[in-house]
Amino acid sequence: MVFDPYSDEFQEDPYPTYLRLRAETPVFYDDDWELTFFTRHADVAGILKDRRFGRQVTNAVPPEEIDRDLFDRTHPPHLQNWTRLIRGSFIDLEPPQHTRIRRLVQGAFTKRSAESYRPQIEAVASGLMDIAVESGRLEAIAGYATPIPLAMIGSMLGVRSEDHHRLVAWSHAIVRVFDKQCTPSEALAAEQAVTEFANYLTEHFSFRRLHPGDELIDALIAARYEGDRLTQQELVATCILVLNAGHEATVHAIGNSLVALAKSPEQLRWIGEHPEAIAGAVDELLRFDSPLQMFERWVLEDLTWGGGADGTRLRRGTKVGLLFGSANRDERVSADPDILDLSRRENPHVSFGGGIHYCVGAPLAKIEMEVALSEFARRVQDFSIPNTVERVPSLVFRGVTALPMEINPKVP
Repeated sequence: MVFDPYSDEFQEDPYPTYLRLRAETPVFYDDDWELTFFTRHADVAGILKDRRFGRQVTNAVPPEEIDRDLFDRTHPPHLQNWTRLIRGSFIDLEPPQHTRIRRLVQGAFTKRSAESYRPQIEAVASGLMDIAVESGRLEAIAGYATPIPLAMIGSMLGVRSEDHHRLVAWSHAIVRVFDKQCTPSEALAAEQAVTEFANYLTEHFSFRRLHPGDELIDALIAARYEGDRLTQQELVATCILVLNAGHEATVHAIGNSLVALAKSPEQLRWIGEHPEAIAGAVDELLRFDSPLQMFERWVLEDLTWGGGADGTRLRRGTKVGLLFGSANRDERVSADPDILDLSRRENPHVSFGGGIHYCVGAPLAKIEMEVALSEFARRVQDFSIPNTVERVPSLVFRGVTALPMEINPKVP
């Protein structure tokens, strides 16, 4: 069947296409992306944990066997700073480099560390909802979904509030390169954004070394393990990763959740009636409309995936595309997967990835969503959004660019 992820129909709702793909061609090769795509949960979750696949290929496959077109798309040679700092972050490395850097930074991202930010997140969300309730209107992306993670990232990196708008602009520009429809002008803008942010961070590190605080950035600068510590480039790459992963995905997750709740108002009421169950509700919303729809992995050795005569032969040095959005709606794993059910108990979604590359910032992202959605449900009786919303034109990320809404607040 035709796979056209940039069609208006797919961008508005990709899930009917995913349903047909899972039934008819659960594994397929796409000439445009030059990827073998997997749609079913068992395959996606399995590949994420299988060490025959990885984020880094040069340490496992001889150069002459690496698909050069794929490599240059992943590591654009004309975007030197973008490639060095984005592909040089630990999310794109394999052991032992990945193990070393993750070991140094993961202490700053524990569930306990994330919980320490909850009061600050609650204060930000409450203040934003005060404004929305007063006016009866809310632009939910610019006025709610964006400021909440941005406040946290700004605080974690010790960035002045007057520079927060620069973080948003840098983040939007940098992530466009991940998508195949990135234009040449967008690519150059991404290179400029990385360069500007890296220069900003370099100056910032110098200041924080002289005037340390107790934020994430100070913990990263001081991080040690058995005498090891992060290099300057690793510090910059990690902070850029914190911005990109912490901002783009969380904004889209909150926005997607509000769109879903607008279409299922009884689920909004359920959150208000069951505040103690918000953690499970967040997992269900992440499953239902994941902000990260597709992730790639390099094939590190020749193999047959699935075994037997029906297995899929994969050559090392090529890549696979893992369709998270499809895997999360797999009817083989979740009953009635196209229904949003915030009381769902079993929820093995893959929205945070899996294996050694499972999202290190997942605890904080979940707390941000818990607070944002709990506060919204606590203050809002019902709300309405336009019949159609403009989606981010991407196969990798799924989100809305704007979400104007009319709010009917709860009576105190």
